[in-house]
Amino acid sequence: MRTSELQHEPVSALEDLDVEFGVSADGFPVARIGDTHLAMMPARDGASFLASAWRLVHPLSELTRADFYGHDGRLEDEAAFRARVFETAQHKRELSALRRIQTRMTASTPWGPSQLATVYAEGIVSHMTAGHGGFHLSAERNLRVSPLLRKSSHWYESHD
Repeated sequence: MRTSELQHEPVSALEDLDVEFGVSADGFPVARIGDTHLAMMPARDGASFLASAWRLVHPLSELTRADFYGHDGRLEDEAAFRARVFETAQHKRELSALRRIQTRMTASTPWGPSQLATVYAEGIVSHMTAGHGGFHLSAERNLRVSPLLRKSSHWYESHD
């Protein structure tokens, strides 16, 4: 969902996204979408950027700058922050409808140990590592990849 679409989205549809807004202990805008937290973090140059964190347990009013570790791009103003929050919530809802299974799975990938795996379908698993990730295909799934693109290792690097 693009920001321009959010401006025309009915308020009831936005409320259905289960978004909670607040102000952090440090005074910047924050939001919670399930186990995802977003913040409009002030930057040193006076601008702001979107910061993120996952699975925080404190109330929004107790969060501080130190709780956030992701940097997800610059923000023009609080309206842009709110739009990005609703866009993220909509994206999370759409992902949930796909019914992918996230799990921890012991796997040694070409990019290091798997920290989180997402099962897309039988024989198709995405692995996230500390610094990178990609997909592992079963032998059967790998045979369905075009011979021009097929790898013998069954591992395909993600290029996010």
